[in-house]
Amino acid sequence: MKNNVNSLIIGIAVVLAAFLFSNAFKNRNQSNDTISVTGLGKKDFVSDLIVWSSSFSKKNMNLKEAYAALDKDREIIKSYLISKGIPESNIVFSAVNINKDFEYSYDSNGNTRQQIFTGFSLSQNVQIESKEVDKVEGISREVTELINSGVELYSNPPEYYYTKLAELKLEMIAEATKDANARAQKIAENADAKLGNLKKSDMGVFQIIAQNSSEEYSWGGSFNTASKKKTANITMKLVYQVR
Repeated sequence: MKNNVNSLIIGIAVVLAAFLFSNAFKNRNQSNDTISVTGLGKKDFVSDLIVWSSSFSKKNMNLKEAYAALDKDREIIKSYLISKGIPESNIVFSAVNINKDFEYSYDSNGNTRQQIFTGFSLSQNVQIESKEVDKVEGISREVTELINSGVELYSNPPEYYYTKLAELKLEMIAEATKDANARAQKIAENADAKLGNLKKSDMGVFQIIAQNSSEEYSWGGSFNTASKKKTANITMKLVYQVR
């Protein structure tokens, strides 16, 4: 009787172990029944913020006279920009940078033989940050008017930004996710399967490049500031269970 009971227990244990192993193997295979798809979100947009900077300078043997000349140019520049419709609050002048300039002469061994002071060089930057993109863009192209009036103004190319990037990024993530889901549905349909639960999602790099350009993408993300019209791209990688 005791032997029969032992045999029965052993038999039940073997059947239970076989069931657990079979179920574990089945679940393991199910976990591998997944598909991975990548969706793209893409948006064209126009910058709504412009930052334009330039610099001007004066040189004189006398520091006081050099500063007075620079101050005169600063007032001319400010008056010019205001006359073009730029609010004074949008015009920002940096601190004055002062350098002593020297000319050097050298001996045959390359050692300094003489140092001659040639004057004080003073320079200052002016920057405009505005949402009136077209207006400031136009002014940046007309600065020759200031140069012709005797102001040594060195203009930098404007930089263009977008103040609603956070909202734009959310829209693109939604678009990329929808695109990836459609791809997954199509793949599953072609394989006579059905999509299960979403197992994993990963967001790709956010890229902003100039519209209709051959600008290269960067693995760390591109952020174009040279073009007013831009294109933003983002990818979403989704992994779905398949039934």
